[in-house]
Amino acid sequence: MGNLGAFLFLLGALGVLAEFCVIPQLDSQLVERLGQRLLLWMDQLSGEHVNPSIYVGLRLSNLQAGTKEDLYLHSLKLNYQQCLLGPATSDDNSDCPTKPSMGQLALYMLALRANCEFVRGHKGDRLVSQLKWFLEDEKRAIGHNHKGHPHTSYYQYGLSILALCVHQKLVHDNVVGKLLYAVEHDHYLHQDHLSVDTMAMAGLAFTCLERSHFNPDLRQRIATAIGTVREKILKAQTPEGYFGNVYSTPLALQLLMSSPMSGVELGSACLKARAALLAKLQDGAFQNAVMISQLLPVLNHKTYVDLIFPDCQAPRALLVAAPEDPSLIHIPEVISVTLKVSSVLPPYKQAISVVAGSSLEHVLKKAQELGGFTYGTQASLSGPFLVSVMGKVAGDREFWQLLQAPDTPLLQGIADYRPRDGETIELRLVSW
Repeated sequence: MGNLGAFLFLLGALGVLAEFCVIPQLDSQLVERLGQRLLLWMDQLSGEHVNPSIYVGLRLSNLQAGTKEDLYLHSLKLNYQQCLLGPATSDDNSDCPTKPSMGQLALYMLALRANCEFVRGHKGDRLVSQLKWFLEDEKRAIGHNHKGHPHTSYYQYGLSILALCVHQKLVHDNVVGKLLYAVEHDHYLHQDHLSVDTMAMAGLAFTCLERSHFNPDLRQRIATAIGTVREKILKAQTPEGYFGNVYSTPLALQLLMSSPMSGVELGSACLKARAALLAKLQDGAFQNAVMISQLLPVLNHKTYVDLIFPDCQAPRALLVAAPEDPSLIHIPEVISVTLKVSSVLPPYKQAISVVAGSSLEHVLKKAQELGGFTYGTQASLSGPFLVSVMGKVAGDREFWQLLQAPDTPLLQGIADYRPRDGETIELRLVSW
């Protein structure tokens, strides 16, 4: 009897029925189209565009990109080693315009592990040290009394612990303890989709620590926290079937798939989520590369926790770029989108003409070109993030919310949302 069989036998002997989160296979052509979207992103090899999340998602899927995949990993290594390990006193930043965040470094370490590599040698030690220093700095920001907040987010905090864990690097109990305390006291559980992402990432980090037998003095708290996170994610399921919303559902499913649960309807909840995702996939909802990269492992019954022991010999189907459809070639339609900002004085409101299918980011660029409107962004793990509008920079515990007028929050970022003709988009500064 294997380990799983023995575990189920034990549960049965105790009179407990264990349920698993299983996602039945989707239509292979639908999955292939998701992979083909990633292929387009993999053609962008400049430092500002390479994203380790794309590589991780592809390696944990049942798809492969052949030599393009190898070239992408090579580009990741060149960029991250140059930007993170290059001379700190260098005045020439032309090849590294933006230093990767620590969240991106954590994803880069996951990408190495997805290729069955461990961080080794002097360069590897320096990367590990940078990530550990980041966690120490975030720990100090939270404070010994837990009254503060991370400079970045608990999402990046959990992601960093997960990255170190899959590389078999120990993290101090007091660092892990901050994330445990946040789960135990709902410190980051806001009523928006980001909370589900954060809970799921924390749960994946704890699951890795548990499976690797790390932090033995915290073992009971870690086990309890995993159960707490699962329960909260299940309670966050919407009537449509999403955990939080459609874009936070893939990471939530990764956590729920990582181990069975007893006493809950886990299987039916996951099937309901699958049906909701399938409907959105058929509508073409998944366009963001990071969101696709989190979904592809789920469709292959894999999670980030599988990077503890990755299977680099598993057969994967070779992706071929989607052929162009001549019937789709047509004269571009021009639409009008109204851009509104009420959080500044004087308020701004202007109709902007763009080509149909343009992203909200393109609308903002066009508005800035026309004059009377300015905005600023910074890179984030899922694309450009709006940080300033009309010279007004979001302060501590503030952010610029994207709304479809009058009050419907957008679930996608500026690079992914595509406004429709006649739509009004409001940029609103809100506190949290």
